[in-house]
Amino acid sequence: MVPNLLKDYNEKVAPALKEKLGLSNVNEIPRIEKLVINCCVGREAERKQAVEDAATELARITGQRPVVTLAKKSVSNFKLREGEVLGVKVTLRGRRMFEFLERLIKTAIPKIRDFRGVPVKSFDGHGNYTLGVSDQTIFPEVELDKVKRNLGFDITFVTTATTDAAARMLLEETGMPFRKPQEQAG
Repeated sequence: MVPNLLKDYNEKVAPALKEKLGLSNVNEIPRIEKLVINCCVGREAERKQAVEDAATELARITGQRPVVTLAKKSVSNFKLREGEVLGVKVTLRGRRMFEFLERLIKTAIPKIRDFRGVPVKSFDGHGNYTLGVSDQTIFPEVELDKVKRNLGFDITFVTTATTDAAARMLLEETGMPFRKPQEQAG
């Protein structure tokens, strides 16, 4: 079964972007390639247990088993050794990506307390966007009574857009609620 967000992209978002950006070729239309969800446990006292907890929570939220990430090099200031376990990550593509994105936009983000929109300044200059989520309990898949520790994670939207403006248009058309600019009080 095709996710609703994928249908919306094909039927509404892609034609609207083609018209707004003045593109002639269908292959030039920006699209979301993948979502990378990264959770770092950092300086937890019980790092091994924290990584297991993060892996089970991320698997429950995304529907895909995460990969354990390791430190690439030693950093003495952070008491970090090369090869030490840092956290977990999941890369979502295709159908699972659109299902997760729909749950994120329609159910999880509106549950954030005092939510006024996602920040606009989180683009990297190449058309990719990173959103930080400070609490995993906004997702409906998480059982509140089984939460052992509060986990935050980053969600990176990797797009085919070449500019930040095109990527922002893509995400806005998809339904991402960006923060409105502050009105100037005179």
